[in-house]
Amino acid sequence: MVINGIENGIGMTKAFPEAGKVSSSVTAEGAGKFFSELVSKVNDLQVQSDKAIQGLASGENKNLHEVMIAVEKSSISFQFMAQVRNKALEAYQEVMRMQV
Repeated sequence: MVINGIENGIGMTKAFPEAGKVSSSVTAEGAGKFFSELVSKVNDLQVQSDKAIQGLASGENKNLHEVMIAVEKSSISFQFMAQVRNKALEAYQEVMRMQV
């Protein structure tokens, strides 16, 4: 029975790219794009929720359950965004605490 080592191209060398191949700007741009998309989606849900509330108050919309669903969607999405931001800040602070 032959056991191949990591140096044969099976394992960690393919799983993790070389340090020179990945630039920090690519990952920073990806994170920035992710957060901007997340904020815009949360904003869209907030706007939909506000429109549903205004429609209910003006008498255009008589379905209270639909308004409550829209409000809860916007609330949950905002809470999710806040938790993602908190976790990202915690990760950043942890990296900054690392000693080199």
